[in-house]
Amino acid sequence: MSQLTISKRGTEMPESPIRKLVPYAEAAKARGIKVYHLNIGQPDITTPPSIMQAVADAHMRVLEYSHSAGNESYRKKLAQYYQRVEIEVDYSQILITTGGSEAILFGFLACFDAGDEVIIPEPFYANYNGFAMEAGVKVVPVPSSIETGFALPPVADFEKLITAKTKAIIICNPNNPTGYLYSKEEMETLKDIVLKHNLYLFSDEAYREFCYEGTHFSALQLEGVDENVVLMDTISKRYSACGARIGAFVTRNKILLQTVLKFAQARLSPPTLEQVLGEAATDLPEDYFNETKEEYRRRRDVLVKRLNAIDGVYCPNPGGAFYAMAKLPVQSAEDFCQWLLEDFSYNGQTVMMAPAPGFYATKGLGEDEVRLAYVLNVEDIEKSMDCLEAALKEYKILNSKH
Repeated sequence: MSQLTISKRGTEMPESPIRKLVPYAEAAKARGIKVYHLNIGQPDITTPPSIMQAVADAHMRVLEYSHSAGNESYRKKLAQYYQRVEIEVDYSQILITTGGSEAILFGFLACFDAGDEVIIPEPFYANYNGFAMEAGVKVVPVPSSIETGFALPPVADFEKLITAKTKAIIICNPNNPTGYLYSKEEMETLKDIVLKHNLYLFSDEAYREFCYEGTHFSALQLEGVDENVVLMDTISKRYSACGARIGAFVTRNKILLQTVLKFAQARLSPPTLEQVLGEAATDLPEDYFNETKEEYRRRRDVLVKRLNAIDGVYCPNPGGAFYAMAKLPVQSAEDFCQWLLEDFSYNGQTVMMAPAPGFYATKGLGEDEVRLAYVLNVEDIEKSMDCLEAALKEYKILNSKH
């Protein structure tokens, strides 16, 4: 009897570079080692109690489906939130999704045919690879460099990659994994490219509220590109509510929105209780983000200072989100990050980071880079940097013996 086969799509679906070292971290913990998790963007900031209470107070007799586009009351509140941050949209231009991930996937399925190409500045959020695989879309990377702090690549670099199959440019602003904050001028540059070549501009703005150098300029604030721009959003990072799985697909393109609604209808509705939570979040006071943003800024400043003080390490200062990319004096970040969990400890502690190659589509790039998420308190960041500094010294000695 012949063995059942797995689909080509399933076989080629990439592993998460953020999660694939988890078994090694679990084994380290089982040995009694404390692991500082700088590998994943799971904030330790308390989820606002008032939005959790809103769910407790919902008192629904029946937990019903919502409208496939999401509750109208929530979409209206969300439109008001966008208007407060100077993004002019109507609630009818918003579709609620099951996390930002579904917003991205719906956009891919609605805008691209199998074999179409999307250009993404790399390094980029690793799961874009997974969504592209699911949709049969080819990711075409345009490299940015740690030496420029991961600024937008020059127009010429985009132009030489555009073919008849190119359908979109995708950005994350502020960026995951680099923390880079695209300026208004860079956004205008992207606008010029998408208008010239009749492309979509997908803008993932999950970290909008966390900008430390300069201000956030949304793709939906660009003028004259209403048909081209798609905003993909989520409450996960904004309100430290990663488990709620509520996102949004926002566009002024009516035909696109109607198309995405068909995909939304096929999965019936986004989660009901989480929409209650998301709606309550829009009522948080306007100064809610001030304290959270300052806390992340403190963490960033400590992390970047400590990294750049370690011999052979370089880390550009990220303008937003809560990630930093660092270049390490190692040949393989993959091997080093695994070694940290398998064979190293400092005072019974070690650190877990995400190897950067998983954030690149171009083979060979990012081999000596890691992404660090500054989602731990300052004291723990200091301790994790003590571990990293000691580890790099020990690793250098080990490698000099081979």
